[in-house]
Amino acid sequence: MTTLIIADLHLNEHEPAITAGFLRFLREQAVHASQLYILGDFFDYWIGDDDPNPLHKTVADALKFLSDSGVKIFFICGNRDFLLGKRYARQCGMTLLPDTQVIEAEGHQILILHGDTLCTDDTDYQHYRRRVHTPWIQRLFLWLVRVPRGPPRLFLGLPLSLRLKIAKKMRTGSQSANQRKSEAIMDVNQNEVMKAFRQYRTRWMIHGHTHRPAVHDVSADGETHFRGVLGAWHSQGSAFKITPDSISLIFFPF
Repeated sequence: MTTLIIADLHLNEHEPAITAGFLRFLREQAVHASQLYILGDFFDYWIGDDDPNPLHKTVADALKFLSDSGVKIFFICGNRDFLLGKRYARQCGMTLLPDTQVIEAEGHQILILHGDTLCTDDTDYQHYRRRVHTPWIQRLFLWLVRVPRGPPRLFLGLPLSLRLKIAKKMRTGSQSANQRKSEAIMDVNQNEVMKAFRQYRTRWMIHGHTHRPAVHDVSADGETHFRGVLGAWHSQGSAFKITPDSISLIFFPF
């Protein structure tokens, strides 16, 4: 069997070719897999599970069809879609995972994560990340209230139009800030990588976020480990294909 791992599609209504390429990937490749892992920044932005954007339904329907066919789907949030919640996950037939997870894939133990937590040299971003991942700030944005003996309910949250304006402003600010940062600052910190390997004791780590697809050899405590990095789906798709015999980074046209 085969496990596939993808990240950083940045799906949005302004780039239909990426959506079409993803749907083709589901039909032609993912349908033959046993598991599909999506490691965040799946969407270019996410302002709440109640957003009626038609793109979200198209994607959810395709993923649910895949799930119903027997492929297990798992999702780790990224820095663009960290507000994606249980409601949308149910629509897709996928399981939400924590920020960092060790998985069993075709006999391999692999540490998976979005990757932004490894980029600790970018102190401005890490400060922003801690702030937006604060539960009360997220509840304020979505206006989630917890009722007795029940799950959180969406209750008169900020209007979608206002949430969209906030998201666009944050995205524009992020893009502007990144243009002023060095490439090195926005890449992973090697000490964080070593720390993760020592903590989770896996031979492989796979992540996205940096948009620098590659497989890196990492020497730690006398052993060789491997850090796999997924690419963004700008002009072609990328995925890690895992079989009992190999782990490989693959690319494919839309």
